[in-house]
This record gives sequence, structure tokens and C-alpha cells, in this order.
Amino acid sequence: MTLKAAFIGLGAMGAPMAGHLHAKGLLAAVGNRSQAKADALAKELGVDAPDLAGIASSCDVIALCVSADADVIGVVEALAPSLKTGAIVIDHSTVAPATAKKAASLLADVGALFLDAPVSGGVEGAKNGTLSVMVGGDAEVLERARPVLEAYGARITHMGAVGSGQATKAVNQVLVAGIAHAVTEGLALGEALGLQADRLIPTLAAGAAGNWFLDKRGATMLRNEFSVGFKLALLHKDLGIVRGIAKDAGTNRTIIEQSLADFAELMSQGYGDDDISALIRLKRAD
Repeated sequence: MTLKAAFIGLGAMGAPMAGHLHAKGLLAAVGNRSQAKADALAKELGVDAPDLAGIASSCDVIALCVSADADVIGVVEALAPSLKTGAIVIDHSTVAPATAKKAASLLADVGALFLDAPVSGGVEGAKNGTLSVMVGGDAEVLERARPVLEAYGARITHMGAVGSGQATKAVNQVLVAGIAHAVTEGLALGEALGLQADRLIPTLAAGAAGNWFLDKRGATMLRNEFSVGFKLALLHKDLGIVRGIAKDAGTNRTIIEQSLADFAELMSQGYGDDDISALIRLKRAD
């Protein structure tokens, strides 16, 4: 039997992910905090845009990608009373592992199932259906939900029990922040030394310094184009969560703390909606 899936949260990541579900013949409904946005996408794709109770009562698998911990719990609480027994809720948001465990508990109380499944790969990955999905939860539940995840995920990895997906995403965000610091500082130096970007970036990318961020954002940041990807205000939010996780784990937080300070500075200057490559603004010579 074909799964009936819904997608809630139709932002820069969620809308294309919902589109991939539609392309696979799995999407039955969409939802969003702004009903107008849900209605517009539903009309475009030829699916329904009911309220959350309507989504819960009609779908087997419900994926969500929202902004914050409170949003995840709010959506889960709204879905719970109307969910089918055995329905699966998949959360692609970036939240604390404790939030994932709370959501799982709320759903277990009504006979529903939960996977915390944050993603990495940026807006490009969402649009191209090539996201890396890090999943926490029961392995059998993951297998039931796999057709949904495969619609937009190129790599789907079971990381362990509920909360393990979010723990993995915390590690991911530290690496993202650290790489952003290295690339922006290095390219600011190259710029100051008068090196030509069209020669510098491919040369660096071909050696040990090569990485996704350099490849995808190097040229655009040197052209002062910062509207291409992950908003720095969102990474700042994520790193606030990661700071708490790292404190509890007792690990070093140098990159986390520096990134929080630098992104806060950029946000205070009005650049919160810029891609994280806007960090180069703080790396350039005065």
C-alpha cells in the first residue's frame, strides 16, 4: 500500500522537500504556519492543505521542518489527538535531543511513532533531493518511513535511539561553523593579497583544503553575494542549542562561542538573513 505523506513547514528547505514527495506520488497534504503559503503550494501540486487535525487524521507519515524547539512541540501536540494508530511523525528540524525525546513521548501516548531526522546539505540539497539525513529512533520505524526519506535524501543513516539524529546534527553544525571560519578567513587573506579568485578557488579545492563550503560559496562570497544559502541567523539559533549540548558533554566550545559572537555581531548589523558566508565581512581588513 502506498504511504500517504504530508509535509509541514514550507520554508526554503521544506517546500522543495515536499515537491520531491509529490514527484514520488507520496504527498497527500501540506501545512504551514502561514495558511496562505500552504494553500499556494497545495494548489500548485494538486494536494490538500487542511488544518493540522486534518493532516493527522488522513496521513500515514507526517514530516515537519520548522524553526525552533517550541514549534516542534506545538505541532506534535496539535497533531497528536487526531493521529492514526501507528502513524509516523518525522522531524527534520534542528532542535535539542531532549526536545526529540519529549516529542517521541507525546506521540507514544497516542500510539504514534517518531523519528528525529535532521538534514544537512543546504537549500541546494533540498532542491536537488540529495540531503544527508541523520535519523534517531527505532530501526523498524525507519524502514517503514524510508520511502518518504528517500524522496529527498541521498544518504539516510540510522544513528541510534531517539535523540541520536539531533546529536549528530549538533556535531554537523560545529563542523559547518568551523569550516566557515577557515574558508572566510583564508579567502579574505587571498583577497587582501590580490590573488585572482578564478585561479585561487579551483587550486585550493583540488588539494587538502578542498571542501563543500569553499566549492559552493567561495566565488559568491568574493563577489559579495550572500543570498544563496543557509541564513546565518538560523545557524546562530542552532549553535545556541549546540552550546548547551557541548556544556553538558564537557567538551571544548571555542568554535561554538566564537561563531555565536560573530554571527550575533552580523545580525546586529542587519545581516541575519544573509548566507553564513557573510562571515567574510568580519574577516576582511579594516
